[in-house]
Amino acid sequence: MEQRCRATVEYDGFDFLGFQVQAQGRTIQGELERAIERVTQRRIRVVGAGRTDAGVHAVGQVIAFNAVWRHSIQDLHRALNAVLPAEIAITHLAVTHPEFHPRFDAIWRQYRYTVLNRPVRSPLRGRYAHHVAGSIDVAAMRAASQYLIGHRDFAAFGKPTQGESTVREVKRAEWFVEGNELAFEITANAFLYRMVRNIVGTLLRVGGGDLKPDEVATLLESGDRAAVGPPAPARGLCLMKVDYAD
Repeated sequence: MEQRCRATVEYDGFDFLGFQVQAQGRTIQGELERAIERVTQRRIRVVGAGRTDAGVHAVGQVIAFNAVWRHSIQDLHRALNAVLPAEIAITHLAVTHPEFHPRFDAIWRQYRYTVLNRPVRSPLRGRYAHHVAGSIDVAAMRAASQYLIGHRDFAAFGKPTQGESTVREVKRAEWFVEGNELAFEITANAFLYRMVRNIVGTLLRVGGGDLKPDEVATLLESGDRAAVGPPAPARGLCLMKVDYAD
């Protein structure tokens, strides 16, 4: 019997060309599909909640796929993790309803961007954090982040991944200080292409004194992508969580 499976996936995206399958090069989706085919002996298409860019990481990516499997779901979980590359792991796997779609059924998505703020770069943290050597005004970035909350037109910060609307609802946008690391967490109903990286790049300009906090509101209203950024590097970005009604 064919079953609809829902999985939570964690991955180090540093050496991958993003989530979505490409004509050439390693992708997260491609590795997942190869693992499922190897275990089930069937070629199966995987659908993800978000198409993370090249170099972006995840601890809470959600995928779905249909599988014919005669054993327990726990056995399938173990078998898939046994053949997946070291950079990818399925942290949770369960049978779900046949109509479940990880992208269209999602109601909230949460990303975290990590900045390492110290004079010297870190060889160990370099894969997962953007290094900024100079001082950063966190209070100014926190003030600027509040202009992002609510239903806003984010055309200045990214391109739509589907359709033409650039309006998104941001529920939360906060900066946290953890030693010499800064973490920006943002939760929205959906994100535009490179929206988080463009937002972080702009907020870092605020933190560095190049922009005033209220100028972020002006950039939002302008809808001019050329005026924001530059985008923060992909390595600091991680998809943390995808929420569903159930």
